[in-house]
Amino acid sequence: MPFAAALVLMALLALVQGAGLAGFDLNTDNEVDAEGAAPADGLSSLMGLGVVPFMVWLACLLFLFAMLGLGMQALLEDLLGAPLNRWVSAALAAIAALPATALIVRPLARILPRDETTAVGLDSLVGRRATITIGRALAGSPARAMVKDRFSHPHHVMVEPHDGSSEIREGEIVLLVRREGETFYGMPLQDRQLAPIG
Repeated sequence: MPFAAALVLMALLALVQGAGLAGFDLNTDNEVDAEGAAPADGLSSLMGLGVVPFMVWLACLLFLFAMLGLGMQALLEDLLGAPLNRWVSAALAAIAALPATALIVRPLARILPRDETTAVGLDSLVGRRATITIGRALAGSPARAMVKDRFSHPHHVMVEPHDGSSEIREGEIVLLVRREGETFYGMPLQDRQLAPIG
């Protein structure tokens, strides 16, 4: 009965996923800083939690639990003429299924597609060209500029001239040479060979 219930639950999970009804996120990254690591985190890693999405891990666990339990009961019935008590066999199957799941999900993680992000950090915009879109950039008085990241996504940033004695007018293209906080410092492209970057 416990093993049949596990198979039914696994089938229900597959149906929910297949029908697209699982609108909640059950991914667990289990990323823990070294300072905050606890014994429970090591146990989670040992069991394979966080290696694959939680739904995949749970499906593997349920499948292995059911297969190991049914196989053990069938073997004992052939050898002894009767299966073990259902709860004893369920406990033994669960103990065996946990390390087996950890072994299965690690190679599985290498072939499953992973989520990818196009988010970038602000520092990655340094070295890119930006166009002044609103205002006139002066030292201490930044202007709004538009710069595209490596995915061609636009970002609107505040830019001051790298050379404090110069100004950058609306429509000019600048090279972003450094960042301090939320402010970028740019050099007009025609001047970039003349002024040192420091």
